[in-house]
Amino acid sequence: MDEKEKQIKSILNELKKGESQNIEFKESLKLIKEIGATISAFSNSGGGTVYIGIPDKGKIIGVDIGSNTIENLANQIKTNTDPQIYPEIEIKEIHDKKIILIKVKESIEKPVFYKNHAYQRIGKSTHLVETSQIRKLAKESGEKIYWDEQVCERATIDDIDEEKVKWFLKKAKYERNIGVEPETPVIEALERLELIKNSKLTNAAILLFGKKPQTFFYLAEVRCARFKGNEPVKPFLDMKIFKGNIIEQVDKSLNFALEHIPMRVYLTGKPEREEKYQYPPDAIREGIINCICHRDYEIAGNVQIRVFDDRIELWGCGLLPKPLMPEDLKKKHKSILRNPLIAKCFFLINYVEQWGTGTNDMIQMCIDYDLPEPLFENIAGNLVVTFRKTHITEKTTDNLNLNERQIRIIKYINKNREITTGKCADLLNVSADTALRELSKLMSLGLVKQEGIGRSIHYVPL
Repeated sequence: MDEKEKQIKSILNELKKGESQNIEFKESLKLIKEIGATISAFSNSGGGTVYIGIPDKGKIIGVDIGSNTIENLANQIKTNTDPQIYPEIEIKEIHDKKIILIKVKESIEKPVFYKNHAYQRIGKSTHLVETSQIRKLAKESGEKIYWDEQVCERATIDDIDEEKVKWFLKKAKYERNIGVEPETPVIEALERLELIKNSKLTNAAILLFGKKPQTFFYLAEVRCARFKGNEPVKPFLDMKIFKGNIIEQVDKSLNFALEHIPMRVYLTGKPEREEKYQYPPDAIREGIINCICHRDYEIAGNVQIRVFDDRIELWGCGLLPKPLMPEDLKKKHKSILRNPLIAKCFFLINYVEQWGTGTNDMIQMCIDYDLPEPLFENIAGNLVVTFRKTHITEKTTDNLNLNERQIRIIKYINKNREITTGKCADLLNVSADTALRELSKLMSLGLVKQEGIGRSIHYVPL
């Protein structure tokens, strides 16, 4: 009997037993309110599994599953639970009929609400939690335990790559003078790094040093793609998926990005020309490290590096930890860690500083490169970081004989995305008429264009 047959047999045995403290049947996805209430109850009461496509009596009728069914279901659960729940959702086919399994773990942080109501499981039934019980659950919940600190139940020390641990200890010794010698036995080293809890490996230990981390966390990977043009449409010019431990993923992802970033000759305002990557490599590396180190590993998604003709996008970190918002990343802010164990290990090998300065450094690197500041945006439940290329380079201005004023205007627009006549006059320390003549010359050369009307007129890269 193969593994698939064993799983089906196990499910059929569960169905025969009927509903229980940790088993619930639901006929269809239309019963999303009842499904959500049960998920809240399981989260507050020991965990359990919701079977969808099975009425109360346990007969399999199946459900229709479209291309976005599972994604929509996961988003509904995540959006309507507080704290947010990320259950394991599986599709199983039994007797030519598809059913959905929603496997819910008991939440460490309680109570878990669904649409502002908390539920608990009592026998086969789901009940609202009374106010007094809510206070009790919250008290028992105690100190927050982060996901990366939780035990990876199926993992053993045989799943750890000893050579990777030795490499890490050597680098940490060099970078931060850590007090753990490279030849320290693996178990002792992991204990001193706080990566073992109650004699069991943590999630962080597997992600950092696992031989095959994706055996336990199959979406803990980085997908990199070079798109043709400026839209995320197939076919790819190149695409790679990087698995393995998350430390290795950093350099592999950066190398992919650099392979697809052309070298450019940049304007300097002097006879010399400067050739360098189109984007600052250290800024891209910082962005990739942030994605991998601070990502929400409970989200059903992966880190993505998207390279286009005009930009690079970094996806997959999840939303910022509260109370941070994207606009906070452009100013001084605290470092609020989602994965403190992973962040600590990244700090030890000098991948992060843990001062909340990484995004400010990225911004300054782009400015020093005569690039616009990177964009930080919340898109579809993810923080997305976008590096935008210099709009006008020496290559695009060959044989145009730009004067010093025009070069200064171009460099200003590259950084700031736009300029007004008044700002141009201040920049060049000339009259408005002179500034307008310079802008008009750049328009005639096809380097900038005018937008807006009346007092809102400004100039942007073409």
